[in-house]
Amino acid sequence: MEAYGRFLYAGEIHEGFFELHGDRKNGMVLFDGLEFPSQAVKFLPPVKPTKLICVGVNYRDHADEFGKSVPEEPIIFMKPESAVIGDGDVIIFPPQSERVDYEGELAVVISKKCKNVSKDDAPDFILGYTCFNDVTARDLQFKDGQWTRGKSFDTFAPLGPYIVQSVNPLDLMIRTYLNRKVVQASRTSNMVFDSFTLLEFISSIMTLKKGDVIATGTPSGVGALKPGDVVEVEIEGIGVLSNFVAKI
Repeated sequence: MEAYGRFLYAGEIHEGFFELHGDRKNGMVLFDGLEFPSQAVKFLPPVKPTKLICVGVNYRDHADEFGKSVPEEPIIFMKPESAVIGDGDVIIFPPQSERVDYEGELAVVISKKCKNVSKDDAPDFILGYTCFNDVTARDLQFKDGQWTRGKSFDTFAPLGPYIVQSVNPLDLMIRTYLNRKVVQASRTSNMVFDSFTLLEFISSIMTLKKGDVIATGTPSGVGALKPGDVVEVEIEGIGVLSNFVAKI
């Protein structure tokens, strides 16, 4: 499989396109004529976004789960770059919250600066797709009546493990596992607004830059995390994003 990402091996960071042969535990990473055993590679967040634009209530089953109607236009909010962590990094359960939730999502990564992109031209501005977890302090979200605090704690934007181009974002299986049990399972075809429509809508509002991320929303089955949990987001044709949960 060809992918794009950033990884650490023997104290050195490598970035760019690479090939992953075999699985993550017993495979090889081929990069720039070199071979690295995949079990010895630490995948870092694949990009350093200037902003993460997230979409709320974008799966029909998730709208039903929260008793909401399907929106007429995408509902967007933002997360800070400081929230980004990579595969294998720790999600910190903040002391201000008593309820922190997982939200497995497909993420779209922008390939170059763009504004007012049409839906038809959207693929020309997409570097690829990766896994995302929109970690949320649900109690603070409901308490505040808006989403900034509950969505923005450090470590609340796990992203990765790498970016894949050769998938169809319109119909991918997406699953979230909590301690190896499936807690979310859907297909991206159940989105209200697909990836290309979201890029058109968001780029009509703001300029997007290379490496920016659009998180496309979560399906039904969101639930609580607790310290000691392992949460994984798996997307067909891409891979698995895995993170451990801990308190400070």
